[in-house]
Amino acid sequence: MLTGSHQNLLRARERHQHARVTYVELFFDLVFVFAVTQLSHTLLEHFTPLGMLQVALLYLAVWWAWINTSWVTNWLEPQYSAVRLMLFVLMLTGLLMSTSIPKAFEARGLAFALGFAATQAVRDLFMLWALRRHNAANFRNFQRIFTWHAVAIAFWIGGGLAEPPMRLALWLLALAIDTAGPSLFFWVPGLGRSTIADWDVEGGHMAERCALFVIIALGESVLITGATFAGHDWTLATVAAFAQAFVGSVAMWWIYFNVGAERASDMIAHADDPGRLARLVYTYMHLPIIAGIIVCAVADELVLAHPAGHSDTRLVIAAVGGPALYLVGNALFKRTIYGFLPLSHHVGLALLLVLAFATPYLPPLAVGTLATTILVVVAAWETHAQPGRPRRGQAKA
Repeated sequence: MLTGSHQNLLRARERHQHARVTYVELFFDLVFVFAVTQLSHTLLEHFTPLGMLQVALLYLAVWWAWINTSWVTNWLEPQYSAVRLMLFVLMLTGLLMSTSIPKAFEARGLAFALGFAATQAVRDLFMLWALRRHNAANFRNFQRIFTWHAVAIAFWIGGGLAEPPMRLALWLLALAIDTAGPSLFFWVPGLGRSTIADWDVEGGHMAERCALFVIIALGESVLITGATFAGHDWTLATVAAFAQAFVGSVAMWWIYFNVGAERASDMIAHADDPGRLARLVYTYMHLPIIAGIIVCAVADELVLAHPAGHSDTRLVIAAVGGPALYLVGNALFKRTIYGFLPLSHHVGLALLLVLAFATPYLPPLAVGTLATTILVVVAAWETHAQPGRPRRGQAKA
């Protein structure tokens, strides 16, 4: 660590060249398929105001563990054995995090905290070792990043050792530190702050990594729907609930991938400041997109469980809140691409608001079907509208 790696482990890149996502990165992502599944199951079992807050906190920790690693593999060359071994270690620490999620606020709080802390520390220390001899500016950048993460780690571990009420407070503080760091450019007394130039990422690779995480979340939704459907009697109502859940997943895929994902990839790949877009669009704006998919998966389970029953508060929150989160995230994402908020998303959010007031008077299957119909309308509208390609420099921060 003191001398740094003699071998240059950084990716060889050319300006505006799209580095491919490697197999070992895809293998690493498998841990987070499990993490997303754990989050949706935990939310379903603890669907109270406190439970939703706790799951939101755990979700953000999982996101930071994944997105920070995606930034690192944007700079490192995963074909080198040392980088692969680092990713395998992070898979193990990530698996410890994921298995601890259901009882993170019970008996396994310390296990979750240690898994997250180890993920952050191992990744940052490896980068310091890899960069010391080969990229002085990024080495200083990771000195600042590690300082912020080290402070947060103290609160994560402290929370893991504390009783649940104090655990929540300490973890919220730790999460605030982790979340604020990139927006404040990891300013550290004596070390200054990082700059956009320090975050010179390969834009196409970052866009593809985040698109793959959307696929992970959608895939988890499909798996949960299939598993839940398989465990129920196949009546007309459950078959209809299964069909609307599948169509909803397709509509969410269409909303993100049909227009937005490819154009965002093209924009960041040709941007003069890809680090700014990577921080804004992919580090922050994807948070509500993934959260929306997770909540929609919970709504699908609730509808499948009692398609003809009573629509309670949980169903209102899940069936309306999930699509709303997803549309808000996509609207902000596409505003950066198009330079304006898509009208289709505005209309979709307005229709969801109307549905929220009507939900108590409708059975779960009707609520789920109407929410899915709204997503289909948004997808079809945007496909028909086909906004023109953005002009370079049109992105707004």
